Amino acid sequence: MLLWLAQNFQQDFSFLRVFNFITFRAVFATLTALMIGLIAGPGVIRMLARLKVGQAVRTDGPQTHLIKSGTPTMGGVLILIAIGISTLLWSDLGNRFVWIVLVVTLGFGTIGWVDDYRKVVYKDPNGMRSREKYFWQSVIGVVAAIYLAFSVSAPNNTQVWDLFVAWVESGFSLDLPPKADLIVPFFKTISYPLGVWGFMALTYFVIVGTSNAVNLTDGLDGLAIMPTVMVGAALGLFAYLTGNVTFAKYLLIPHIPGAGELLIFCGAMAGAGLAFLWYNAYPAQVFMGDVGALALGGALGTVAVIVRQEIVLFIMGGIFVVETLSVMLQVIYFKYTKKRFGVGRRVLLMAPLHHHYEQKGWKETQVVVRFWIISMMLVLFGLSTLKLR
Repeated sequence: MLLWLAQNFQQDFSFLRVFNFITFRAVFATLTALMIGLIAGPGVIRMLARLKVGQAVRTDGPQTHLIKSGTPTMGGVLILIAIGISTLLWSDLGNRFVWIVLVVTLGFGTIGWVDDYRKVVYKDPNGMRSREKYFWQSVIGVVAAIYLAFSVSAPNNTQVWDLFVAWVESGFSLDLPPKADLIVPFFKTISYPLGVWGFMALTYFVIVGTSNAVNLTDGLDGLAIMPTVMVGAALGLFAYLTGNVTFAKYLLIPHIPGAGELLIFCGAMAGAGLAFLWYNAYPAQVFMGDVGALALGGALGTVAVIVRQEIVLFIMGGIFVVETLSVMLQVIYFKYTKKRFGVGRRVLLMAPLHHHYEQKGWKETQVVVRFWIISMMLVLFGLSTLKLR
């Protein structure tokens, strides 16, 4: 919105030309989201408390968490408001990538809101049934995958539709350009052609998988939001470089016209996340809830697909990956041992992994800060793929 206004008046006010620079708008998008979150935070927390939107704590979880019962949840609404307003203010509203990321983010946020609402109203820690939640996640994931398969491959919206029509007319056998290949980091020329169906399948897995992975990680005060901020900021850098033809050519990464505008969205996400951390740091005044965790995970996955860095997301979001694998391993092993021995056994003291370390005697703040440190190291390692080829 502000870019459009600046472009219309820059002939009369030359200083407005600074709005044409993505980096300038990204900095102010970050600051705008940060200020919105910090200023609106107390009011949102009071509103949630007044509505008695309190967290229902699992009775089978760590006993130290029982004191958190009743703490306002659904604080992810604050994050989404800050991201939405800041992105709409500072981004190019004609950019197709900005809109698809916003749609996915708000779509997953809506699913999380319904899930949180059921938890609060019915006092059920499990919320929405897994099958129902997964169904709606799949709907959004499939729609996004179909659109991104052609949007990433085409330089503008007009050619997106033309490419889709060509794919249908070819009997669904059209190949995508090399920029849509799966890129293997640390190598200059190694990539794997996916085709339309392969691209859609990978995109669906990345978006839905990342959304659920962030949600599983959101179990301690501040645990999920800081890695999200760090990974999101790193993806913003990838977006900026991918959208710049000179940098993309120099770094041997695909050039995706328009992807650079996602730096504004990533900046807004980082600013909103830091503002939320102000109130979510131990002891938390408000919890993110599924409305925030599902939305942020979906956003990270979508941006990673657009900038063609799915494997790098896997590296930088290693905490999310390990947390998810810990739950899968625990469930699979428990079911296997129960079927074979009649009694279910556990690999971990408790899943997800952060609860395992709590059960081993680590304080909550120790788990959180140590996971943050690991995330920082993984993000730096992921960024190193830009030059180590």
